[in-house]
Amino acid sequence: MTPEEITEKLKVDERNLTYTQRGVSPVFQVSSDARILIIGQAPGKKVEESGIPFNDKSGEKLIRWMGIDRDTFYSSGIAIVPMDFYYPGKGRSGDLPPRKFIAEEYHPEILKMMPDIRLTVLIGKYAMDYYLKNRKKNLTETVASYKEYLPQYFPIVHPSPLNFRWQAKNPWFEEQVVPDLQKTVHDILESS
Repeated sequence: MTPEEITEKLKVDERNLTYTQRGVSPVFQVSSDARILIIGQAPGKKVEESGIPFNDKSGEKLIRWMGIDRDTFYSSGIAIVPMDFYYPGKGRSGDLPPRKFIAEEYHPEILKMMPDIRLTVLIGKYAMDYYLKNRKKNLTETVASYKEYLPQYFPIVHPSPLNFRWQAKNPWFEEQVVPDLQKTVHDILESS
């Protein structure tokens, strides 16, 4: 299956019809050349409007955390496959969670298209809960234990500006984890 075929399949899936009827396309970035896969939560409203993954403040921070530039982030070497390809809407305390069927039904087909993935960056609780079978009791402990999941997975906190309190309480993340993430990303991209 190609990315275009996946997109068409998503658009005709009756569970996505409200998006399709509004002219909203699924948001993801896939290439058979990808070496690094980013699995995030779901597009926000701004990303839904632009159709470009992480085209917002969260994306700016993620690009900085990865130690790359925007052109590299949106190149064929990096794939972006969120837990939901559509903005799920607002809840009482932030965005609604991603719909479970997207990862369950669509991720396996998409992952088959990218045989050379060397690192999967898991962003936030939903991606960690789904992909890490031996995660710790909470997100903070899982992120602090990131070395246990390497070389396959690299769990990180969501780069959302709304996570400023978590980042302020956990300065070790920017001091220790971000430099390791940058080195890992750099080494993989340089060796491709």
